[in-house]
Amino acid sequence: MRMKKITIALDMNGCPNRCRHCWIGHSPNGNLTEEDLKYAAAQFRPYTDCLEVYDWYREPDYHDDYKLRWELCEQLSDRKREHFELVSVWRLVRDRAYGPWLSSLGLKAAQLTLFGGQEKTDHYTGRRGAYHEILEAVNILLENGIAPRFQIFVNKDNLEELLFLEALTEELEMEKRCCDIGGTFQIFLHQGSCDGENEKLYDIRVTEDDLQKFPKKLADCTLQYFEKQSLRQVFGETEQSLFDAFLHDSSTQNLASPTPTFFIDRNFDVYPNVAPTEEFWRLGNLKVDGAEMILKRYGGNESPAQHVSATVPLSKIAAAVGDPNSKRLFTRGDYAEYLTNKFCRERKK
Repeated sequence: MRMKKITIALDMNGCPNRCRHCWIGHSPNGNLTEEDLKYAAAQFRPYTDCLEVYDWYREPDYHDDYKLRWELCEQLSDRKREHFELVSVWRLVRDRAYGPWLSSLGLKAAQLTLFGGQEKTDHYTGRRGAYHEILEAVNILLENGIAPRFQIFVNKDNLEELLFLEALTEELEMEKRCCDIGGTFQIFLHQGSCDGENEKLYDIRVTEDDLQKFPKKLADCTLQYFEKQSLRQVFGETEQSLFDAFLHDSSTQNLASPTPTFFIDRNFDVYPNVAPTEEFWRLGNLKVDGAEMILKRYGGNESPAQHVSATVPLSKIAAAVGDPNSKRLFTRGDYAEYLTNKFCRERKK
């Protein structure tokens, strides 16, 4: 099976954090080698004329040899890649060469994630000291001509922190400092998809009445960032209304794409990047099954979760595991994925 483009991302060293909002989920850190990276690229290369290779799918640039690994991924890829606007805060505050290196790649903006002040941010990042490192990272990025962007995850547990964060951006003079380097400061609120670790926060997911509690400036910046007219367009509909709509929806979803991205974990198990790395999304093991079989299973929607998406109507999934009384907010796509994961998990019992 030949693909228009294939992107592979290896979890070569894992992540220093254990974020409670991580949609991929938690797994032990690995220690894959450059030879492992070359092996994975060689496995998929015969099946596309455009291969993109990354050495991470959790924390970018986490390994000490991040520069060499970037260059190796460039060599193994069929087209020049731009560095994502995701950077390693952990490395920024420990390696003074990292900021200048990011700048040398042409990076102009970088996203930092906050949940509130020190206590909340450390708690949700899963690492003591994360909040102060983020504040230090702000200065390092600006010193290197990179504009920080603040992503704020919000749920019922941290609504009272939002005024503090609004005041923090004023105290740090984020708009002026980003403007001084020729950039633009952006800040936005959202709650993320309800999968991976974030699914465990389902009970404290925001409801419509919570939207009225957002500080006006943060709300306005959120609308500007997402280019929407209302917060409901950003945060979605109530689960109750989506449940009712799904009960009358007999459609299924083919998740296979001609330009897939695959996550490859430290054990060489392969997953599509549309969902957390749970067993029911697993396509196989690259060492055992090989890329050809992985691609066949992917294209044929043969993993349990893909098979459910492709063959079980939304109406049946919603009727089995949805909540007709919930006021929690979801976008339609996020709710469909949440229900699919829950349906697959219930099937395993």
